[in-house]
Amino acid sequence: MTRSLLWLSLALLVFRVVSALLVVVQPGFTDAYYYVDVARRVAHGQGLTADFVWNFLEAPGFAPLPVPSHRFWMPLASVLQAAGIVTLEPLLGPFRSAQAAVVAAAALVPAATYVAARSIGATTRASLTAAALAGIGGGAFAPAWVTLDSFAIAALVGTCFFIAFARAASGDVRAGAIAGGLVGILFLARAEGALFGVALLALSVRPVSRRAGIVGALVALVIGSAWLARGLSLGESPDLLSRTVLLARYEDFFAVFPSSTLDLGTAVGQRLSALGTDLLIALVSLLFFLAAPLAMGIRAGWRLPAVRAFAALALGLYVVEAMVWPLHATRGSYFHSLAAFYPFAMALVALGGDAWLARRGERTALVAVSGTILAASVLAAVGLVGWDSAYNTGYRARLAALEAIPPGPFFAIDAAAWRWIADRTVYVTPADGPELGTCLASRYGATSIVLEPAHFSTYESLYQGATNPLLGSPVDRSGIRVYPVARGVECAISIRDR
Repeated sequence: MTRSLLWLSLALLVFRVVSALLVVVQPGFTDAYYYVDVARRVAHGQGLTADFVWNFLEAPGFAPLPVPSHRFWMPLASVLQAAGIVTLEPLLGPFRSAQAAVVAAAALVPAATYVAARSIGATTRASLTAAALAGIGGGAFAPAWVTLDSFAIAALVGTCFFIAFARAASGDVRAGAIAGGLVGILFLARAEGALFGVALLALSVRPVSRRAGIVGALVALVIGSAWLARGLSLGESPDLLSRTVLLARYEDFFAVFPSSTLDLGTAVGQRLSALGTDLLIALVSLLFFLAAPLAMGIRAGWRLPAVRAFAALALGLYVVEAMVWPLHATRGSYFHSLAAFYPFAMALVALGGDAWLARRGERTALVAVSGTILAASVLAAVGLVGWDSAYNTGYRARLAALEAIPPGPFFAIDAAAWRWIADRTVYVTPADGPELGTCLASRYGATSIVLEPAHFSTYESLYQGATNPLLGSPVDRSGIRVYPVARGVECAISIRDR
């Protein structure tokens, strides 16, 4: 069976490489651009710093560049990609070398899923099916496994956590320490990964696993505290509470001076809406038809501590994402968090499906398994096509508009993306509007403001043709409009206002 798993892993690796070469040919979205922008600086010895401003929460007091990076996002994706750049950049270039490191992590996901499935009692054949489903990724994760983001890392680390947790639950202290280390690593990949530590605290309550739980929790705490200490050492930054938990409008996350306040009715409405949206995201990620065997798998393995931990953590994270960060959750945070659960979910799907098919004939089992893998493969292809349409089209439009942007720094809605594409300093257009945007352009010496079809609502009148005495006439490139900034603009905003 080791040979079968090896061949399956190699086949899925080929699929990953092909999807990377043909579809995921650039970072794609803000998070991924941010990670690789910083990764390149880490690889070149410049540390966790950024020479662009994707959000002014990373430039408190309008600090000059470069600024310390990762005040909001976690660092592990950048560190992994930096390792790839250090190793392979001369051969593959910065993007492909960073992507190679991500693909290498994703290549281990099928094997980890197989081990997880076996650990909860699935047969070898069912475990291979779980490995295949996790490696294919369906429509949601097929492109995610090769994007320059934390998906592959979280999937691998989360799966290994559940494997280690099962042993720690029996009292294995070393497994408890490993599980704690994995929680710490998962936290460095995704901030909500810290919630996995709750499972370790639960172990510390049971006499048989008390030592393992305590040791694991301490290891996780040490890793997490080290990163939090780094954040404290950077000094004050804009209030993250108001920009996450108390966010009234998502645009205010990118405002220097958030203009909206959250009232009770809006807060409740946001959270109820997030519960519904996140549930739909979870079902889509499970390809809908896998929800039933997942439920059967949880029921069949409920006696196992790892299965109960999976169910409790999955439910807890669903509630926390929707209740605490509703606007961020529905714009990608919750989907990102599902990566840590997806492979183990496939292991439970295999366990549940195996139990159901055991009462039916061999032919029925063959048809059901083959059909499921075929459907997952088709949806993976659909997901890759969708990724191409969603991100590569905009990337090509930005490349075409690049020659219209005057030399020097400029402002744009997605500073991380333009930093990579233009290879020069870029600042995010503040969601406050053109008045502040031109003011900050003057402060930072920017030569232009770039508005794309997707822009903050406060720039709509400008985009639709309104004039601004501080901006010249725009140059249009397929809907991307470049406004030169007039020289001699005086900015009256003081750093104290920030």
